[in-house]
Amino acid sequence: MSISHEVHLDAQVPARASFLFRLRPLGRKLFGLPGLHALRSIARCILAVAEPAGRSFLRPQPIHSTNTNDCQTITALSANLWHDWPRQRGLLERLESFAQLVETEKADVVLLQEVSRTRELRVDEWLSRRLGMAYAYSRANGHEAAIGFEEGLAVFSRFPLIKPHLRQLGIGTNPFVRRLALGATVDTPYGGLLAFSVHLGLRRRHNAIQLSHLRAWVAEIAEDRPALIGGDFNATERSSQIAHTQRAWLDTFRHLHPHADGTTHELRWPWGGLLRRHRLDYIFLHSGELRWNVLEARHVDAPGGPHSDHRAVLVRLAPDQ
Repeated sequence: MSISHEVHLDAQVPARASFLFRLRPLGRKLFGLPGLHALRSIARCILAVAEPAGRSFLRPQPIHSTNTNDCQTITALSANLWHDWPRQRGLLERLESFAQLVETEKADVVLLQEVSRTRELRVDEWLSRRLGMAYAYSRANGHEAAIGFEEGLAVFSRFPLIKPHLRQLGIGTNPFVRRLALGATVDTPYGGLLAFSVHLGLRRRHNAIQLSHLRAWVAEIAEDRPALIGGDFNATERSSQIAHTQRAWLDTFRHLHPHADGTTHELRWPWGGLLRRHRLDYIFLHSGELRWNVLEARHVDAPGGPHSDHRAVLVRLAPDQ
């Protein structure tokens, strides 16, 4: 039986975040003064939420054994699960609907964003048990122990996972908001396949910097190995950073559907009218020595009802024999 354990990773913590740690001794003295003792718990919560990401929780082996003899393709699915905190409307129902989608599409690798943890429910652990998959998870924002909520990234696999990688992206101007990329090597029947889950920022300039850092980091890790990079990029196809990324990596959906509607997210007015619709979610392929053919690429919805405010992205690959 595989057991989840904790792995400490270098998350490339920005200087602003490390500055917060240097304030801790001063904060302890300050809040120890008469009249300020009651504020100590509030200060602890603030410092905990500002703590940079730097740990990943790993279950390296799938709970259910996988028969690899009949594995002809590798199917990857990327989805923003929309934590919707603090309301978390219909979360369990949406998670069950998403699990049914994973099973219906027979996904081998699942790249997730906005994976929430509260005192009542850890979504990463729930999905691992429900799907029987190996997984890696890292907190991005919030802090479960301090405020009862956090959200982050996860990589799930029905094959074993090896050595997670974690990187905090961008310039880190806000100590309470982090944008990350989490990756791991999937031990497929065809050899190692790197898989990265990504969630980038909303501000255009920061988003472009984050994506530039992501491309350089993946290239450094992957070298001549193939890699899938999927997630909520929060950038449209008309943006220069996505155009640049499409030149560096294969956009699996556009590779098969150069002119199709690629919308994955719609924003509506409170009364239901459509405000705008964009393609924000992608799965890119970084080629390696083992070439992969893209057999299928689609944007999909869960069969049991909406799992999120984003559509999921699916790609089916086969190695070039």
